[in-house]
Amino acid sequence: MTPTAHPLTPAPSAAHRPTVLRRVLRVLAIVACLPYISLKVVWVAGGEIGIPAGSELLEHRTLLAVANSVSVLADAAVIVLALLLTQAWGLRVRAWLLAFPMWAATGLLAPIMAGYPAQLAIALLTGDERAAAPSEPFLDDWVFAVVYGGFILQGLSLGALFVLYARDRWGHVWRGRLGELSARTSGPGVRAAALAGAVAALVPAAVELLWLSGSATGLSPQRAAERDTDFYVLTAIQLAFLVAAVVFTLFLVLRRPARQAVRPVLAVAWVSTGAVGCWGAYMSLVSLQPEADVFKQVTALARLSYAGEMITGFLLAACVAVFLRRRSAEA
Repeated sequence: MTPTAHPLTPAPSAAHRPTVLRRVLRVLAIVACLPYISLKVVWVAGGEIGIPAGSELLEHRTLLAVANSVSVLADAAVIVLALLLTQAWGLRVRAWLLAFPMWAATGLLAPIMAGYPAQLAIALLTGDERAAAPSEPFLDDWVFAVVYGGFILQGLSLGALFVLYARDRWGHVWRGRLGELSARTSGPGVRAAALAGAVAALVPAAVELLWLSGSATGLSPQRAAERDTDFYVLTAIQLAFLVAAVVFTLFLVLRRPARQAVRPVLAVAWVSTGAVGCWGAYMSLVSLQPEADVFKQVTALARLSYAGEMITGFLLAACVAVFLRRRSAEA
């Protein structure tokens, strides 16, 4: 394949005069953050709006304040990204400074965007009014609707803005078919890392298959007792992301099937590696918090599964990152 020169930045008109569509998407992304940030600020300040009496959140107020402060900063980053993707100064940001937070945001939002509507659909079909909420007091039902609805709107608007931005700045990266890619886009080291990621995925995949089969192996006594439709839906979705991350990253680094377009393969690899790596990291952190009640303690097998997801996601994401860097350098 003969490398072709492509501009790395959009035309000045696109850079300095965002279209009406981009302005609307920017407003939607920012507005979607406000309910979540407002709730978190109230909780950090000691308020209990949306938290029912008896919720376990009220048992660890210091941890609640710290976790919510971090959450506020994370959601505020979405506002920064929405501005970056629609302002002239955003075109001057180094690629890796934008790519990593966008990958993380995509990975954290994608399972929610897939899981919450699936939970609601099943609740509607089965008539189970509690299918999309925990079985014990944790948060009021309306909080889930407001927060998850905001997350879905964030994901759609921010994702659309990123696609438009990436098309202008790096559209050449995903052109063509896998078989047309240069061998330099994925050398032996990248293929070895992808294979290592696939091997690491075997542990969480096996554990999730056990849980989907009805086994309580690796679940805390409380979690095993509380299994419901939501549990199986979310487990199936996470397993699907895990399989997609392995398969589509291998497609990318092996450049097969040859006639497959690069764009959909790269898109699925980007989203799925983020979902696996970021949620694996999040669940690993959550599982490490101290728990005195033996009935609620996270098991060693569950921790191993979360760590396996984290390692898989980050290894495969590194392969995608190397592909993007080398593919961009060729042009």
